[in-house]
Amino acid sequence: MSWRDARNEDLPFFRRLYADVRATELAAIPWPDAVRQAFLDSQFTLQHQHYTTRYQPADYLVIEDAGSPIGRLYLYRNAVEANVIDIALLDAVRGRGHGSSLLRLVQRTALRDGLQSVMLHVEQRNAGARRLYERMGFTVEEDIGSHLRMRWLIAAAELS
Repeated sequence: MSWRDARNEDLPFFRRLYADVRATELAAIPWPDAVRQAFLDSQFTLQHQHYTTRYQPADYLVIEDAGSPIGRLYLYRNAVEANVIDIALLDAVRGRGHGSSLLRLVQRTALRDGLQSVMLHVEQRNAGARRLYERMGFTVEEDIGSHLRMRWLIAAAELS
């Protein structure tokens, strides 16, 4: 597994990844394929515009395995913390340790850079991701409705 900076040519993959991540959620909705695709395209565009406008400068990374894209990691850092804006992997590669590897990299980088914490949000309904984050030392900081804000405190991690 490796990662690289995203380029404009990666947008079609990011659109497919977005659809892949939302597939289970949308499976129960009886929309025609064209309507489903139009919805996914519009939602991806809105999300992408929000991330690239709100979080600057940020690292927008493509995750690859054997040269093929399998996911993305969007990371914003300031002088105090790293914020995992988005981490997403194709369904076909989930559960193989890629997410743990990515989070370990973020944690090591934050520690190296002298930051105080790593923060992320997880959807309430995504129990698998929440369990992963908890295994990686993240704790719930706040329930904000549809999501939980979780944080990994570097000072606490250094003591353990």
